[in-house]
Amino acid sequence: MSAIFPATSMPDRYWWAALWPDPASLLLSLGVSPGMTVLDLCCGDGYFTAPLAKIVDGRVYALDLDPEMIELAWLEASRQGVSVLKWITADARDIEQLIPEQVDFVLIANTFHGVPDQAGLVRAVAKTLKSHGLFAVVNWHQLPREQTTVLGQPRGPKTAMRMSPEAIQAVVEPVGFGFGRTVDLPPYHYGVVFERSA
Repeated sequence: MSAIFPATSMPDRYWWAALWPDPASLLLSLGVSPGMTVLDLCCGDGYFTAPLAKIVDGRVYALDLDPEMIELAWLEASRQGVSVLKWITADARDIEQLIPEQVDFVLIANTFHGVPDQAGLVRAVAKTLKSHGLFAVVNWHQLPREQTTVLGQPRGPKTAMRMSPEAIQAVVEPVGFGFGRTVDLPPYHYGVVFERSA
């Protein structure tokens, strides 16, 4: 996957848990709520997929380009006793053809900075969301990599690849979204939440 989305290979799960021991609280802070239908876009090993499924009673689609990640995500969801609507191994830009309904919320975490065609991906997200649906981008703060240490080691993408919230806004807003809010996600991340225009 890293050859297609640079610097987005999935790290060891244990240090995500060190960063965010309560992923459900993070998701709720971004605006996920019971009753929604959600797409976990570029879901990786499912660190957020299972908590999403618990919040929305299984109304989750999970997509990743890497079949090994989908397998890990499925195993994690099974371990936590939750199911999702559909596991999808595909290019994220093809989501409109792969999901049979428009959803209320799309999450992409720790991946957007490495997507080569960011505008193309956002256009695909817009077509997948209901009117006024929410799109949340979780990303690393624009700090030098040597300052973002987890369990004693520098983590995250290269410093030059990191995007500010404003840089993400500049990509997302012209493709049919309004800015909602920025959420600080300590210690090293933020989330930007956008609303799909009517």
